[in-house]
Amino acid sequence: MIRAVVFDVGECLVDETREYGTWADWLDVPRHTFAAMFGAVIAQGRDYRETFQEFQPGFDLYEQRQARADAGQPEHFDESDLYPDVRPALAQLRADGLWLGIAGNQTIRAGGILRTLFSGDVDLIGTSDDWGASKPDPLFFERVAEVVPAEPAEILYVGDRVDNDLRPGAAAGMHTALIRRGPWGTIQWHTAEARDLPTFRVESLAELPEQIAKFNERAR
Repeated sequence: MIRAVVFDVGECLVDETREYGTWADWLDVPRHTFAAMFGAVIAQGRDYRETFQEFQPGFDLYEQRQARADAGQPEHFDESDLYPDVRPALAQLRADGLWLGIAGNQTIRAGGILRTLFSGDVDLIGTSDDWGASKPDPLFFERVAEVVPAEPAEILYVGDRVDNDLRPGAAAGMHTALIRRGPWGTIQWHTAEARDLPTFRVESLAELPEQIAKFNERAR
């Protein structure tokens, strides 16, 4: 049975349109041009950070994050950036008695924002900077398994990426759910792994409570 649900952050809970738009502005690149290159890099199976290299060779994301912060333009997201299905889905899953967590590749600053937004809605919030391991490193999912009070086979990891979420989550013995939104979820949706690997495929987080309930009923 599924007893715990852990959510990725970007394009799962948080719509990152605004954040990537501000990066385009920082690079002085038209937003539609940056978005097109971003999608091309993902479609080629490359690391999304290579997008920045296309416009500024030698670009260091960590250094530039600090430069933005120093310039009064730090990374930021708030309630208005959450997908509209997030709050209702979390409330229903909690009402159904499931343990809930949030864990993704996020900075310390982003972790602080997440705790401000979700500390009353989930049982745990962890980030790659907290744990010293980033997806798809198996160590990240080992950390998830360590902090969730359930066996790996009782954990559902929800994300928008086959490469960062589904593949390593399944390798760690967890159930996975793929949500179709954002660049990765849209581009990878029709691949063989996206069809065959996840326990659930959803268009909205609102579908999860019923899907999990049916899965658990069959498992009784």
